Amino acid sequence: MSRIFVASRNAKKIAEMERILAPLIADVEVLGLDDVDFYEEPVEDAPTFEGNALIKARAGFEATGIPSVADDSGLCVDALNGMPGVLSARWGGKPKSDDRNNQLLLDQLDDVPDERRGAHFTCAVAFVHAGGELVVEGRMTGRVLRAPAGEGGFGYDPLFVADDTADGRTSAELSVDEKDAISHRGKAMREIASRIAEAL
Repeated sequence: MSRIFVASRNAKKIAEMERILAPLIADVEVLGLDDVDFYEEPVEDAPTFEGNALIKARAGFEATGIPSVADDSGLCVDALNGMPGVLSARWGGKPKSDDRNNQLLLDQLDDVPDERRGAHFTCAVAFVHAGGELVVEGRMTGRVLRAPAGEGGFGYDPLFVADDTADGRTSAELSVDEKDAISHRGKAMREIASRIAEAL
């Protein structure tokens, strides 16, 4: 069995990555931060998604010796000049809170008309192993609603409707399979999965 380390404690994110990788890589075991010996997680201080993903994947591989995957993703809102961007997870301050992040975003867009509420999710996925490093990026374009809808997903999913969702459901209202098919993370993971398979 091949092992891959995902440098995250987010159970939903790890499960999402495992679902995407499982059909593409036979007999793969995906481990998260809680499955390996403790190590000091690095500060994500790069100005780009790619840079932060590499910081985490490099630290994971150095600490575990297991081929390591890490991602950095966020919501980039047109009317906010691309913010919250790399600050998406901590947009509302510490401790991290999806509810507070979402409320702050709604407050900031309160006076923005519907036709100017365009946004996109970006996900950079880094893969670091003994043979080198690779980073790919996926994107999901759409718009930000005026109120949350749906109980699934995480982060800004209840406020975001993707352009690829014809019926206007938010990412939090999509089934797991529907979201994986169009999501920024799904696109990036499918692109990088074949390279992971080759390395393993």
